[in-house]
Amino acid sequence: MPLLPPEVFVWPEELLVQPLPAGETGRWWALHSRPRAEKTLARHFLGRELSFFLPLAKKRWRNRGRLFTSTSPLFPGYIFLWGDDEARVSALTTNQVAQCIRVEDQPQLHQDLARIHQLMVSGEPLTPEERIQPGDWVEITTGPLQGLQGKIIRRGKHLRFFVEVHFLQRGASVEIDGSMIRPADAPSDSRSSSPK
Repeated sequence: MPLLPPEVFVWPEELLVQPLPAGETGRWWALHSRPRAEKTLARHFLGRELSFFLPLAKKRWRNRGRLFTSTSPLFPGYIFLWGDDEARVSALTTNQVAQCIRVEDQPQLHQDLARIHQLMVSGEPLTPEERIQPGDWVEITTGPLQGLQGKIIRRGKHLRFFVEVHFLQRGASVEIDGSMIRPADAPSDSRSSSPK
């Protein structure tokens, strides 16, 4: 089976680079897709010029001595749509959406998705994380992720920088060196210090 080339995972490109637009009629929608339909939905959204974000992680493996790379959804079954009710209805007409979930805390989700996006574009290998117990809150001081804040977790002898999407109680992590971080004050929001 041939491997597909990398696909668009965010549209428009600046969607998560800017702060949450204030006063607009748009909002974030979390769409739970039909099984293995996340990329199909992203293609539909791109064709219809609907703003979306599909967090992806690279996966590498060897087969008969050859190295292969592919991308798969970081949060299987989920894609995030930015738009009004008309955009939501357009998404539902694709017949690829199992459930449309209304997100109440829009600023928090936008901030979480922007940090996941920053991890993705850094080029560092991402590892999906499920309901991780909270660790120390830190800020990265050097490198492509400089200024990003999140939790630090330990896997054996390795330190990993963890960014959580509170709404899903999932996240992603990258391996970092202890010299790249400094302690930071955790946000006052209680969800930042304890998962639900």
